[in-house]
Amino acid sequence: MKEILVVGGGFAGLWASLSAADEALKHGGDIHITLFSRDEYLTIRPRLYEKNPETLRVPLRPCLDSAGIPFVRGIFEGIDMKNRIIHIQNGGGESSSRSYDRLILAVGSELQKLPVHGIEENSWNNDTYDAAVALDRHLREILQAPDAPEHHTLVIIGAGMSGIELAMEMRGRIEVHADSKVAERVRVILVDRNEVVCRDFGENSRQVIEEALQSARVETRLGVGVTRIDPDGLDLSNGERIEAATVIITAGIRPNSLARTLFAEFEEEGFLPVDEMLRVKGVPEVYAAGDIARVFADGEHLALMSCQHAKTMGKYAGHNAARELLDLPLRPYRQMDYSTTLDLGSAGAIITSGWDRQVKVTGEKAKERKRMINTEWIYPPRGTREEILAAARIDERGR
Repeated sequence: MKEILVVGGGFAGLWASLSAADEALKHGGDIHITLFSRDEYLTIRPRLYEKNPETLRVPLRPCLDSAGIPFVRGIFEGIDMKNRIIHIQNGGGESSSRSYDRLILAVGSELQKLPVHGIEENSWNNDTYDAAVALDRHLREILQAPDAPEHHTLVIIGAGMSGIELAMEMRGRIEVHADSKVAERVRVILVDRNEVVCRDFGENSRQVIEEALQSARVETRLGVGVTRIDPDGLDLSNGERIEAATVIITAGIRPNSLARTLFAEFEEEGFLPVDEMLRVKGVPEVYAAGDIARVFADGEHLALMSCQHAKTMGKYAGHNAARELLDLPLRPYRQMDYSTTLDLGSAGAIITSGWDRQVKVTGEKAKERKRMINTEWIYPPRGTREEILAAARIDERGR
């Protein structure tokens, strides 16, 4: 029996496992697929800006069990590439080894520590499930003393998509823990080194975004950096001091540091370079998918660290890893269409199409699509084994 091991229980890892299992079942291959992850949940990471973050993860086992894929909880420690062995530490701190015929690395991304004095001790983030829950608890705690001046100000570092969605949601989150009057008088401030918000979105989209920020009374400090964060606030590079009990970091996402520690001779700017089949260049029998992989989606544009690219890359990695063991033709990764849907809180949402982000839909109609994406499309498939595996097949659009 051949072994495919998948490391990482995020979107790329889950869909890689399902896709590999589907290929093995369709072609009668004697292939055993196992998914390893540090916890038993899929965090719905694109939703961590929302209120009630403790509800934003789902157990992996129901989907995997229905698909006939074993799950092993453990922390990935390393690879013996010569002997094709991975090392895993279980919850009790004990280490074990597993051999593989093909390995798929889908360990995602992480928030890097920005070079700002006091940032580690005095800031929050919502990059992971635990961090998002901790931030929410902090918001609840400071609102127990809502009249403290610094409790009225929340500063978000990073005016990209993540920062904007969090800023637009923030008053709603405050209202959950207090009331509408407290939520209304809170100051929400976005800070970014760039001169504009959502720099990559282009002029047409940016106008919609800026109008939404203004309508939500989100202040901006653009073209400035942060020099210091302390328990009472932060200092900006232009000399401005902002008193605030809450500073949230949404900037500085990078590939998981495993790429640098395990593949120092192969990684490119933190990413693992892969060929069009998603095989790590120079490393036989190892695939990479999701945020850790550097690959062109359409021959011109690099795939982004996003759910839509991670899920699709996972499908291709699983598909190709299984078919390689079955001596069947592989399928080059191609994801030709690209769209973005940005949540704008009470102002609705904005949907763009293409890498030049042409505005297609705004307002409540776009918000309906965003709800569909967030509450249905990005969740694990349900049903019988056949239905779940069928959902993991690459569709006619190449997704």
